[in-house]
Amino acid sequence: MAGNARRERIEGEVQRVLSTLVAREVKDPRVGSVTITAVQLAPDLSVARIFFLPFGGRHGADEVRAGLTSAAGFLRGEVGRRLSLRHAPRLEFVIDSHLEEASHLTELIDRAVLGDRSKGGAGGESGPSD
Repeated sequence: MAGNARRERIEGEVQRVLSTLVAREVKDPRVGSVTITAVQLAPDLSVARIFFLPFGGRHGADEVRAGLTSAAGFLRGEVGRRLSLRHAPRLEFVIDSHLEEASHLTELIDRAVLGDRSKGGAGGESGPSD
């Protein structure tokens, strides 16, 4: 269990450091404004999956990922130095689709509720007069 707590602590630190580095140090024009939404470390801490969302940029999510991937070596070195890690994890960048999925589900639910209300309202009014 102590291993999980340590891994979670390192995940949080990696997320914090990467957020700062991406905002201030990455000069790749493809990257732009990015939010690091989550970090998942492998149990052996050799690989970190970095979930991100691009915001308001001129480039698509795949281009942003390509920019982040090209900066991965620099970012890995800086994460290792700033967190004093003997072996910094290899960084894999993943577009975070959870917010899009949640937004889509919310939209579907809202539509269903509106549909029920319009059917229920019309059916309720015409029901007693039948």
